Amino acid sequence: MRARSEGGSEVSESSRIAAESVTTDPTQPLEADKSLGQLVGQLTHDLSDLFSTQLELAKVEIKEEVGRAGRSAGMLGGAAVAGYLALVLLAFAAAWGLSEVVPEGVAFLIVGLVFAVVAAVLFVMGRNRLQQVHPVPEQSVEELKEDVRWVRQQKS
Repeated sequence: MRARSEGGSEVSESSRIAAESVTTDPTQPLEADKSLGQLVGQLTHDLSDLFSTQLELAKVEIKEEVGRAGRSAGMLGGAAVAGYLALVLLAFAAAWGLSEVVPEGVAFLIVGLVFAVVAAVLFVMGRNRLQQVHPVPEQSVEELKEDVRWVRQQKS
C-alpha cells in the first residue's frame, strides 16, 4: 500500500511505520521539555486518575455482589414464607387425613416431622447459596496491588 506524502511523492507503508518508530524511541524521554515539577504533577494526576478508575471498578464489583446477596436473602425469605404457609395450610389437612389410619396425636407428629425436613432442606440450600457470595472485589484488589508495585518500582 502506498500513500502520498505532503510533497506529492509516494511513500510505502513500511517506510511510514519505520519513520514513526524512529520518532518514538523508547530510550528517549517523551516530553523532554517538561520540568521536574511538571512531571511530578503529571504523575500525581495520572495516579489520581488510576485510583479513581480502580475505585469505580470496586464499586461495580461490590454492587454485583450485593445484588447476589439480595437475591439469596430473597430466596431464604421466600423459603421461610412458603414453609410457614405450607405448614399452616397443609399440616391440618394431612394430619386429619392421616388420623383415619393412626391416632390423631401420631398423625400430627408425622406431619410435623415431614414439614421440618422440608424446612431444613430449604434452609441448607439457601445457606449454601449465600456462602457463594464474595463481598470482596477481588479483581480491584489485585489491580490495586499491581498499581502499588508499579509505583514502588517507579520510585526506585
